Amino acid sequence: MSEKTTHFGYKTVDVEEKAGKVADVFHSVAGSYDLMNDLMSVGIHRLWKRMTIEMSGVRKGHKVLDIAGGTGDLAAKFSRIVGPEGTVVLADINDSMLKVGRDRLIDRGIVDNVQFSQADAQHLPFPDNTFDVITIAFGLRNVTDKDMALRSMLRVLKPGGRLLILEFSKPKNPVLSKVYDTYSFSILPKLGKLFANDADSYQYLAESIRMHPDQSTLLEMLKTAGFANTDFHNMTGGVVALHRGVKP
Repeated sequence: MSEKTTHFGYKTVDVEEKAGKVADVFHSVAGSYDLMNDLMSVGIHRLWKRMTIEMSGVRKGHKVLDIAGGTGDLAAKFSRIVGPEGTVVLADINDSMLKVGRDRLIDRGIVDNVQFSQADAQHLPFPDNTFDVITIAFGLRNVTDKDMALRSMLRVLKPGGRLLILEFSKPKNPVLSKVYDTYSFSILPKLGKLFANDADSYQYLAESIRMHPDQSTLLEMLKTAGFANTDFHNMTGGVVALHRGVKP
C-alpha cells in the first residue's frame, strides 16, 4: 500500500476518501448505534466501558475529553463523577453521531458540565495541556492516521494525564477466535440487515476490527507517540483490549 492509500475495512482506498466513507457508515447507523453496540458485543460493551471508567482515575473537578463519544454513554457517567467543578467534552467527527449524543444527554438533563465538539482526532481543536483524562472507545480503528491521532491526544493532555483506548482487538484463544470470526462475518451483517436495515455498514465494522493493530502493536504505537507507563488489559479473552498511557 502506498502512502496515499489506506484501509477501509478490507478494501484499499485513497487516504482522502476514507474519512468520507467512514462518515457515511456512521451517518447510516447513528440512530441505531446503541443497538449496534449491543449486537456487536452481545451487550457486554457496558461492562467494558465501566472498566474503562474505573481505570481512568477520573475525579471530581477533572476535565475529560471523550473522543468518538458517539451517543454519550461514557460522557454521561463522567459528567456525574467530575461534578459541577469539572467539564466533559463529548467529541465526534461525525455530526450525525454528535447530534444523537447531544440530544440524548439533553433528554437526560445532563447539560451543565458537558460541552460538544465536532472534532477530528488527528487534529484536536484544543490548546496544549488541557485535559486530565482522554478516552476513545471503539473509535480509534476508524481513524485514518492513528499515529497522528495519538500525538494529537498527547498534546492536549496535561502532564500526568491519562489516555484510555477501548477497542476490539485480537482474541488469544484459537477456538474463541474462530467463534468470533463466524459471528462477525456470518451473523453480524444479517443482524445489521434485520435490525438496522444496513448489512454493509456492519460488514465494514467487522472488517475494520480485523484491520486494527493487535494489542502489542498498539502498545508500541503509544510508546512511539510519547506516552509513558503504557499497558493494556485484555477483556473477554482479548475480544476487547483497554490500553492506557500517561503523558510524562
